[in-house]
Amino acid sequence: MVLAPPLSGPPLRKNEAVDSSVRAALWRWARPGLISAGQGLTVGLLSVTNLALFLLSVVSLLLIPALGIGFVLFPTVTVLVRLSLTLQRRMSRWAGQPIVSPYQPVPAGMPLGSWRRFRWTVSDPATWRDFGWLLPGTVTGAVCLLAFALPLYGLEGILLVPLMIYLITDGYGYALFWPMENAVEAWLCGPQGWLILGAGLTVGPWLLWLHFRFAGFFLAPTQAQELALRVRHLTITRADTIDTQAAELRRIERDLHDGAQARLVALRMSIGLAAELLTHDPVRAARLLGEAQQASGQALVELRDLVRGIYPPVLAERGLDGAVRALALTVTPPVDVDIDLPGSPPAAVEAAAYFAVAELLANVAKHSAARHASVRLAHAAGMLRMEVRDDGHGGATFDAGSGLAGVRRRLAAFDGTMTVTSPPGGPTIVTMELPCELSSRRTSPFSGTV
Repeated sequence: MVLAPPLSGPPLRKNEAVDSSVRAALWRWARPGLISAGQGLTVGLLSVTNLALFLLSVVSLLLIPALGIGFVLFPTVTVLVRLSLTLQRRMSRWAGQPIVSPYQPVPAGMPLGSWRRFRWTVSDPATWRDFGWLLPGTVTGAVCLLAFALPLYGLEGILLVPLMIYLITDGYGYALFWPMENAVEAWLCGPQGWLILGAGLTVGPWLLWLHFRFAGFFLAPTQAQELALRVRHLTITRADTIDTQAAELRRIERDLHDGAQARLVALRMSIGLAAELLTHDPVRAARLLGEAQQASGQALVELRDLVRGIYPPVLAERGLDGAVRALALTVTPPVDVDIDLPGSPPAAVEAAAYFAVAELLANVAKHSAARHASVRLAHAAGMLRMEVRDDGHGGATFDAGSGLAGVRRRLAAFDGTMTVTSPPGGPTIVTMELPCELSSRRTSPFSGTV
């Protein structure tokens, strides 16, 4: 009698690997649909406020000739409309259709209830574009509820809820069979449920995309509004740049006056005194010359530090890639560096990016109590994207004295943006983007030095 060999381990491990890959593939397919289900529910519920705000807007407009209180009520309702639609514009990022806010800040001296505030409100094109969106937004927002309702309805069939209700009440229906006339139709709620669930998870992201794509025709700024916002942004960034440059010049002047200049003055005095003592007290003269030599070395170090603060030599020698890698080696927690730059940004952008990363890594070392950090740099679609991440205790904000506001002002001078995600307990993720084009990579005979 020949005994069959026992089943070996490798086939089982292979089957487990196949099952794991199948589950991973299913999860990758279902995950966007599950996320869109929650997003669709949020958008649908928020669309109810669109209808309420539309009715309030109509009532406030009708009260203008009737009782006159519409002059006060309409600007107030407009504030509520803008708050709601600003939230909806932020939600447009869910579908990859970001909508920029078109609103100009309210000029000073225009409180709610004043005639000037009413005139400013009704003369703003964004007011009427918002008003025109409220009803269509209610309809398309209600359609987005299908992203939530279809998967939920599919789960009802998968769990055989219609079958159980049919067996109890003998008068229920589901999907194609409404009402159910026999037990076979009741049992078929399971396969139908799987089909409905699959359809819901598939169409959910597309429903959100169509909703926000359509919303962009109403809620996105017009060309005139974009130009006005651009002018305002450039005015603010120009003022910030001038202030930053003035502060930098004051810092350089202070460092030169208190550091290298003072040492050079002392050096000149020491050399002059040594020249007088050289004939009758050569020992003391030699000692003064030694002190002068030491002072010249310290002055040279301070001048090098000052130059390094203006434009680091390592940046000129190695470029942004090598400079950031060298910078990461000086930080206390271990830093992973991942850089994919096929060329070099312009020198000014390169310096701004380097100092931004340097400031953020300094924050990681001083404030975050992180055990690990990472830096990612990449360039795509005319945008230099930088990300600094750490696993510290979080809580980083722009007004916490951590230097983040200064980094944001530095980037804004180049039309750059900066976002900070830092919940209590961490992690902290700072994402920065700078518009620029890359030139061919620089090479330097000193690229092997730091």
